[in-house]
Amino acid sequence: MSPHPLNDLILHFGEMASRWGFNRSVGQVLAAIVFSEAPLSADELSERLSLSRGNVSMATKELQSWRLIRVLREPGDRKDYYAANGGLWDLALQVVSERRKREVDPTLSLLRSQLMNTDDKDYAHERMQEMHDLLELFTQWLDDMQRMKPDHLLALLKLGSGVGKVLTMKDKLLK
Repeated sequence: MSPHPLNDLILHFGEMASRWGFNRSVGQVLAAIVFSEAPLSADELSERLSLSRGNVSMATKELQSWRLIRVLREPGDRKDYYAANGGLWDLALQVVSERRKREVDPTLSLLRSQLMNTDDKDYAHERMQEMHDLLELFTQWLDDMQRMKPDHLLALLKLGSGVGKVLTMKDKLLK
């Protein structure tokens, strides 16, 4: 990778990508795009990250499928340029939304099917119902979070453990 002020951070994004459901190149390409003020071409990404054009092409296609980047065109230029598809909040919410579609929704669908087709109310059935209810609650919460304005969501996140303290106080007062 050629010297660049964000080298360490871009490399770190590449290493962290596997924990986020991407490969290293996808993480590096996303970081380079997110931290660039101007849209970048595949050639610029390839040079900046020391990745092959094919690797950059596969990474940008993956990021487009997650709707994390968008393709831009310059008048009179045949190259595609890539930019982040919104601000950091938009990207974070999009990752959560895509992970839900790819991981949580199929699990919920299978659980619903199993629960509907099982008459036995044994321990396994109770556990499946409990898992289903938890995932349903989680997805409803995600839907609520995605409808919130970013400044309201930020305020909610800043409340953090303060919400737990208020609930604990409420429990003590109601005893």
